[in-house]
Amino acid sequence: MTASADRVPRGLIVSCQPVTGGPMDDRETIVRLALAARNGGANALRIEGYVNVAACDLPIVGIVKRDLADSPVRITPLVEDVRALAEAGATVVAVDATRRARPVSIAELLREIHARGCLAMADIATIDEARDAAQLGFDIIGTTMSGYTGGPVPEEPDLALVRECRAFGKAVVAEGRYNTPSLAAEAIARGATVVCVGSAITWTEHVTSWFADALARKASQGRPTLAFDIGGTKTLAALVNGAVVLDQQVIATPRDLGTEDWFKTLEGLAKPWRGSYDCVGAAVTGLVANGRWSALNPATLAIPGSLPLQDKLESQFGVSAFICNDAQAAAWGEYRFGAGAGRDLIFLTISSGIGGGIVSGGRLLTGSRSLAGSLGQTLKAFGGNRLEDSASGFGMARAAQRAGHPLDAKDIFYARDAGQSWASEIVSSAATDIAGALVNLQILVDPEVILLGGGVGRNAAFQEEVAECLTHIDPRLRPTIEAATLGPISGALGVADLARIRL
Repeated sequence: MTASADRVPRGLIVSCQPVTGGPMDDRETIVRLALAARNGGANALRIEGYVNVAACDLPIVGIVKRDLADSPVRITPLVEDVRALAEAGATVVAVDATRRARPVSIAELLREIHARGCLAMADIATIDEARDAAQLGFDIIGTTMSGYTGGPVPEEPDLALVRECRAFGKAVVAEGRYNTPSLAAEAIARGATVVCVGSAITWTEHVTSWFADALARKASQGRPTLAFDIGGTKTLAALVNGAVVLDQQVIATPRDLGTEDWFKTLEGLAKPWRGSYDCVGAAVTGLVANGRWSALNPATLAIPGSLPLQDKLESQFGVSAFICNDAQAAAWGEYRFGAGAGRDLIFLTISSGIGGGIVSGGRLLTGSRSLAGSLGQTLKAFGGNRLEDSASGFGMARAAQRAGHPLDAKDIFYARDAGQSWASEIVSSAATDIAGALVNLQILVDPEVILLGGGVGRNAAFQEEVAECLTHIDPRLRPTIEAATLGPISGALGVADLARIRL
């Protein structure tokens, strides 16, 4: 018997792999799950273990899972696993084909699969791994490992990877977090040959937890959230319920960041609302990654080292905490409650510094390093100054200082309005830099709208200067610019909502 693409299943594969050690983890239950899946319209099954493979009568994608001491690879890592699955009657043998340390080479496993007359499926995580698998001669490429080889697991399936894998001319199995019929159908629309669904069909424990968690979140939504927005100039503390700020306090941002006294200051701001909230969110200028806070531009706010802010807030306030970059939080706030109105958007805050956030497809994009939207950190030329160095409030103030006028951004605009040429030049230069950056953002991200916020960004004269610069741009590339509407509460509203979602 030879491996042929004609034998590749089409439509729906159901993964009948119960939770390890759970009440459904026995051969009889797996067979019942398989029969029920067949009766419901499944065209094939994904089964773990050669004993279980032999007990099922549909076409089988067979795997063996092992926990190895010297390799993170778990799916069919050994040649003897391939032999056992083939002898048990698997139509397809799937192996982990990621670029990770392994006991047996991928090529050796592939040779054994084809020698045994089975189709070979490569479980990959990246497009480069898919390319490797296609070049080696795998019959099927599966997106099974996408999101599972490091870092937090995404909530949504990797539909983009499905589309990219089609370029190699192989059958493509969309697998991993396809938890609804609509997502499975979208995978077919993106070019998948077949969709493999597991947890949503056969993991009763997981499906039950989805419902239980959703009900718990809904039940807790009536409770307010304690929100902080910590910027380079001001710190806002607020009690937030949905789109409403129930109460707030604002102080100048203390410079003793991360110290015991600083946390006591935050606690003091929230003291009037003690007992009124059950979670806390903090929107902060700088870089937020894995619950830690660090500086992107120390000139804006000098954060000491890498501060474990999320853990510190949970300890200080005794409730669940969530932290987020302030501009990303404000972007979400404008999307949910402000000028964004549910549209794909980029929000830019041009104030002491320059920050940004991107919302696309109903999701806040943070990126692999939590840098998404950080427009102020982009370089005006390779190895040159950052955009923030010239076009932010602090950057404009430094330019005024060099011109012999030690004024802040607000006073620079007053001077411009009074006809001072030096001030007009500073504002015009900053607006030109921003306009160019906005065009680049439109080309790269192509949002429906770009919202401008922050003390500089909301200034009418500044917006006029930016609009004037954009009149010379090809209309096909010209961004749609609107003013953000939530003002200084956007970050607090956004982070409170994000904290509530993640509660």
